[in-house]
Amino acid sequence: MCGIVGLHLIDPELEPHLGELLTGMLGQVVERGPDSAGVAVYGDPRLTPVGRSVVSLLDTDMPAAAVAELVGKALGGAAEAVQADETVVVNAAAEPEALLAVIAESLPDALVIGSGVQLAVLKGVGGPDRLAESFGLASVQGWQAVAHTRMATESAVTAAGSHPFSVGADQCLVHNGSFANHATIRRELRAAGVSFDSENDSEVGARFVAQRLREGCDLEKALRLLCESFDGFYTLLVTTGDSFAVVRDAIACKPAIIAQTDRWVAMASEYRALDTLPGIEDARIFEPEPEEVYLWRR
Repeated sequence: MCGIVGLHLIDPELEPHLGELLTGMLGQVVERGPDSAGVAVYGDPRLTPVGRSVVSLLDTDMPAAAVAELVGKALGGAAEAVQADETVVVNAAAEPEALLAVIAESLPDALVIGSGVQLAVLKGVGGPDRLAESFGLASVQGWQAVAHTRMATESAVTAAGSHPFSVGADQCLVHNGSFANHATIRRELRAAGVSFDSENDSEVGARFVAQRLREGCDLEKALRLLCESFDGFYTLLVTTGDSFAVVRDAIACKPAIIAQTDRWVAMASEYRALDTLPGIEDARIFEPEPEEVYLWRR
């Protein structure tokens, strides 16, 4: 079943309250996915300091302080790391590719679940309420965030299999539904040189979008191509370093509600998650149409 909530802030005065607002939204959809949960946050000054590259990791087998020391030594400069449940978020004054290369060499068994200069991804197994507390979600700041509660259908219940899937710099995808032809598209992407970290069908969608973006498509075009290529039922919320986009399949049986004011844009699987937002009484509220891409840019 799964639950999605996302918030794109237009009014900078709301940015200190991003985590508080998202926590309230997430709390209204927890029963849609009791298995695991994840969050993607853009622009938090603690997780993603300005001027530094950021990588989010699972399976480091060491505490955050040890990860920071190891990465810093390899880079020849100081690194910082934050622990959030099973996730370690590392930042350093280095180019993103350099930081990723050092992590691949120094922590070969760690799984990269997010990277870029604005994005931190946090994942864990268990109830979304507990994970939100463990992540310190209510204190997070920034200009955009996404959260997902998972009910596993296509792969095992692990932190790695939970959403969001971030497979390109500052890119993120969350999914409610099931892709029927994901195995076929996975084979096509592998033939093109794309590697995968899990058996989750949603990762295939994320890899497909990332590949189209690398080829020069903008996000709207990438999502239109996804609609042409993927079969099944899906509601997707996809974000980048400047965009917030929603798209549904041709039947649109998976729920999605969008609300928009002059201060924010929000999307959720259920209206009650939107009802917690300031000014909701004056918002334009609508259900996205099948296979239409709705996109807002910063």
